[in-house]
Amino acid sequence: MAPFSRQELEEAFQAYQERAARAGASGQWDEWVDQFTEDAVYIEHHYGTMQGREAIREWIGKTMAEPINRDMSSFPIRWYVIDEERGWIIASVINRMEDPGDGSVHECDNWTMLHYAGAGKFSYEEDVYNPKEFADMIGGWMRAKKALGGAAPA
Repeated sequence: MAPFSRQELEEAFQAYQERAARAGASGQWDEWVDQFTEDAVYIEHHYGTMQGREAIREWIGKTMAEPINRDMSSFPIRWYVIDEERGWIIASVINRMEDPGDGSVHECDNWTMLHYAGAGKFSYEEDVYNPKEFADMIGGWMRAKKALGGAAPA
């Protein structure tokens, strides 16, 4: 028997998405970080491996406050699967930039792997994506801002 029900996994993932939406909109990431266990591991292939909730908090707070990153404020889910037996959730998370002012959409997919630990907490996250696709997407967003006479973040 699986340690967690499908319903519990679905509810935890829904709460994860809601917290990401609030954090992206506000720039305040503490609530999002608090859904990880104290000893959680977070692997981000560009930034490295964070060991523990407080390391995740320090990294995400600093990283998402930086120019350009702070304009990546929406993270809708394209699709996801749940492995009930093992407590894994695999999702295609869209990293979407704010509208540069012309209505164009600038986004890239990130594959996120989450391991559920129970009680609404995750013990592991790993984000996998193509850095060239992200660089191209951000470059297009910056060109759109510049074309509109807005200063793109440095």
